[in-house]
Amino acid sequence: MNTLITVAAFIIALAILIVVHEYGHYLVARLAGVKVLRFSIGFGRPLWLRRLGVDGTEWALCLIPLGGYVKMLDEHEGPVAPAELHRAFNRKSVWRRFAVVSAGPLANFLLAVALYWMLFLNGVQEAKPVLGAPEPGSIAAAANLKRGDTILNINGENITSWQEARWRILQLAVEKKPARLEILDSANRIDWRTLDFARFASDGFEGDPLARMGLQIFRPDIEPVIGQVMAEGVAERSGLRAGDRVTAVDDRPIGTWTDLVASVRAHPGVRIKVEFKRGGEKINIELTPEAIEHSGKKFGRIGASPHIDPQAMKGLVTTVSYGPLRALQLAFERTFDTAVFSLKMLGKMLVGEVSWRNLSGPVTIADYAGQSAQHGIAAYVAFIALISISLGVLNLLPIPLLDGGHLMYYVVEIIKGSPVSDRVMELGQRFGLSLLLFLMAFAFYNDINRLVSG
Repeated sequence: MNTLITVAAFIIALAILIVVHEYGHYLVARLAGVKVLRFSIGFGRPLWLRRLGVDGTEWALCLIPLGGYVKMLDEHEGPVAPAELHRAFNRKSVWRRFAVVSAGPLANFLLAVALYWMLFLNGVQEAKPVLGAPEPGSIAAAANLKRGDTILNINGENITSWQEARWRILQLAVEKKPARLEILDSANRIDWRTLDFARFASDGFEGDPLARMGLQIFRPDIEPVIGQVMAEGVAERSGLRAGDRVTAVDDRPIGTWTDLVASVRAHPGVRIKVEFKRGGEKINIELTPEAIEHSGKKFGRIGASPHIDPQAMKGLVTTVSYGPLRALQLAFERTFDTAVFSLKMLGKMLVGEVSWRNLSGPVTIADYAGQSAQHGIAAYVAFIALISISLGVLNLLPIPLLDGGHLMYYVVEIIKGSPVSDRVMELGQRFGLSLLLFLMAFAFYNDINRLVSG
């Protein structure tokens, strides 16, 4: 079932992003007087094709759904009838060609703005910025942050949710700038703490970077009562079921769900004795936690989640919403900040300050799509907005074959007063294709590596 959700969520998100991107090109091309020959979702053999409009534009759905394209009348692509030369893309001014090509990425940015605006306007339920206990030796521990501290302000910016705190801290960590936190401690005293990212490792952005900093969201002590077991998981195969209260592991008392998780994680592939109560009956079983490897470390997992009392979680959740104009302003800010953050991450990768292992391919993105969809419509919409921004930024990179590569040629044409030669464009295409194939292969390798390591 989870696989079906992941595949469906990925396909829907991909279709939305491709349609919006290509429709940006299509719309501005029509406005610029360019004849559009085909609007295609996907590549390869058409599975569905219709000719519509006075120009007989082909609308196609093709076999390989990993992108799309808008084919325009162009003398570089084939002969053009004299009566239609004025509608050829290559005959348009450089500024019109620039507008047509840049419209795709711009459409992705505008989609993100629209989605964020809807989220901010309708209200988003988010966790409050309350911290859990930091890991010893972490950046958070060095800053003397404690369990129960609430983040009120970061570098002069008021913080109302964990998502806001996470986003601001990530921005500062990438720039290696210190984060000055105003906090409210568990005794209701206001104090200040400073997170120093100067020595934050380049591979720290893999997985959950905040966890590597020692920053964890506060979780109240949860009773060790099983709420759900994963189908075909170790817990189910061993006879555990919802409602069972675990009381001991290897004769060591278990008082909270955190105790149980710690005991299981510490025994990957090692047989353990579990004592639990079902009704009034005490039961003992033996089971072997599944060994999972992540970031070079192994830990145990049995495939069970806790029973959580919704009332106990109410005080840790807040609803963030804004009026129409403020929501629109924040939507533009979030889109801009995310685009800049993506560019900075790419820049850090190029100079080796951030590991290339952070580069994600379609498998990882599909996994995130599935996870966000299972967390609800708001999380899924936010995921689409984030990927739309990433797609916009990627397409603006000055790499031949991408929109940014064409825009680079047009800038050169504006400066020198004549188009780039066909020879230069041919060499650029070869370089661009090689670079893109390398990046795709590397991203796919990262995906496979994540799957193998769990």
